[in-house]
Amino acid sequence: MEIADWLRGLGLSQYEAAFRENSIDLEILRKLTSEDIKDLGVASVGHRRRLLAAIEELSSTGLATSAVAGSAAAGIAEATSAERRHLTVMIVDLVGSTALAARLDPEDMRDVLAAYHTCCAGLIASNGGFVAKHMGDGVLAYFGYPQAHEQDAEYAVRAALAIVAAAPKLNTAAAAPLHVRVGVATGNVVVGDLLGSGGAQERDVVGDTPNLAARLQGIAEPDGVVIDEGTRELLGALFELQDLGTRDLKGIARPARAWAALGENPVASHFEALHGTALTPLVGREDECELMLRRWARA
Repeated sequence: MEIADWLRGLGLSQYEAAFRENSIDLEILRKLTSEDIKDLGVASVGHRRRLLAAIEELSSTGLATSAVAGSAAAGIAEATSAERRHLTVMIVDLVGSTALAARLDPEDMRDVLAAYHTCCAGLIASNGGFVAKHMGDGVLAYFGYPQAHEQDAEYAVRAALAIVAAAPKLNTAAAAPLHVRVGVATGNVVVGDLLGSGGAQERDVVGDTPNLAARLQGIAEPDGVVIDEGTRELLGALFELQDLGTRDLKGIARPARAWAALGENPVASHFEALHGTALTPLVGREDECELMLRRWARA
């Protein structure tokens, strides 16, 4: 079990870069103290306590495989077989990464990608998502796996908007603002440890949803978030959306309707935003309505 896997299992993948840069391996991990963790940049008391509890469990068994138990203690179960899920998939891409790599020293480019990945991982995790894979300058994340939430589509769009807002503010060796594109799609998939074996396994998904998310990311403007119709149907009026119309996307069997997510709507009631304010009309209740009106008139 790699340190990165252990942190992701705890929902604390935003600290991967800090652990890696300080050469923390599983042997050293079991000896970390609260002060050591603070020195690694973990400012949140809750996060430090979660790490210390997981380290204590790891040390008590003396086995690296107990990281799986630490994951379970954090409420995230390791998937041991493929399963069918209704999943929201997010794909983030760094704009202009090829030109950036040509301009920067390789070590500087590595630091830029590390800062970008850390930013994405932190915002995805804080919004209930799971970083499944880093693909060079891309990030693949699932909302609804390993834990499903009723608001997964909402969480994904909120995370996407946070990422496009945060990326240009990163202070990196690029000496210029970073810009990203994000695609979000929701649908039925089969998800699980389907690729590789042992520590090389990756939590991959099978279905059209990841491909659709990738194609939507491709049509997004820099600093833009594009979502599919399946995601939009789950959002109600929570976000300000712009209809981009129906698009023919490469690799997608039928034309897909796309929407640009522009920001959150300032709604007073979360319930009303999701369900609307209009009342369902009464059907076949004419007598009851007439009786109520007569009683009201006599009152």
